[in-house]
Amino acid sequence: MEIFKYMEKYDYEQLVICHDKTSGLKAIIGIHDTTLGPALGGTRMWNYKTEEEAIEDALRLSRGMTYKAAAAGLNLGGGKTVIWGDPKTQKSEELWRAFGRFVQSLNGRYITAADVGTVVDDMDYIRQETKHVVGVSKTLGGSGDPSPKTAYGVFRGIQACANEVWGSDDITGRVVAVQGVGKVGYYLCEYLHKAGAKLIVSDIDKEAVDRVVREFGAQAVGLDEIYGVECDIYSPNALGATINDETIPQFKCKIIAGGANNQLKEERHGDIITEKGIIYAPDYVINAGGLINVADELKGYNEERAMQSVSKIYDNIKKVFQIAKRDNIPTYKAADRMAEERIEKLGRVRNTYLG
Repeated sequence: MEIFKYMEKYDYEQLVICHDKTSGLKAIIGIHDTTLGPALGGTRMWNYKTEEEAIEDALRLSRGMTYKAAAAGLNLGGGKTVIWGDPKTQKSEELWRAFGRFVQSLNGRYITAADVGTVVDDMDYIRQETKHVVGVSKTLGGSGDPSPKTAYGVFRGIQACANEVWGSDDITGRVVAVQGVGKVGYYLCEYLHKAGAKLIVSDIDKEAVDRVVREFGAQAVGLDEIYGVECDIYSPNALGATINDETIPQFKCKIIAGGANNQLKEERHGDIITEKGIIYAPDYVINAGGLINVADELKGYNEERAMQSVSKIYDNIKKVFQIAKRDNIPTYKAADRMAEERIEKLGRVRNTYLG
């Protein structure tokens, strides 16, 4: 991998390689863009096969966070950390505290949080060495489990989609096929049920399925059946890449809107569903509720204020639709354009010297 060539291609600012012999820490911090503010992004702990794979993941994920933060209306840039190691066997207090000191050494250019393979307890250890961490436990001023906030943002995004398709936020009687009813999916089902929607659900976890059937009167279907059910809205909330060559011919929905990451297997699938007349809420715009929620910790966490900010995902999705119509492009491209336009405009504003 030619690192500088890759960084130049996507205009990355910084790549930080961190090593601590005592704890065995091998961490890579990617900082993509800080035009809007400090780079915020979680720490992923994963047993990568090679150094190159780890570096590429840190860079790719940090760029994704730039777009997510910009589209969410946050004054934050994009960053990400990957720690090369097994999260089941290689975690320790000394590893997290060593990593916290590396984060502190960046003087606020990068703010970390939990991600795949990391939890709140890990963030609490990091907090002992740096204030530049969010997603800590409530006793340390954190916001707790972000899943309900992510789900609320997805719900507000679904309302925006409904308004676009049917001219009203009201989803009473609408059939929503929810793929994945774990943490985010469960809370989303709760919001949808209260709003009067009918639920069809699937998940690999039978207990999770039984719970939403019992509590919200959902209809359960098989893992592969969820894509072809008669519904108004398909909501992917577990696996990525469920919008693909195999599933698209099965879709009978008018809207795709859910909390999963990387929903399009390839960009061309976004073009295909647009041609089919399906409205798509871009994943990183609609699922930004968790990011918006933890970002509120930077101001001293206030749940009411955080929920108000998450609710604005409705407006963000509506803006994506406006750009898509303005430029005659699919919504997944419109989301990128919305983020890029905000970075460009505010970048010019912030060029003014304040003395």
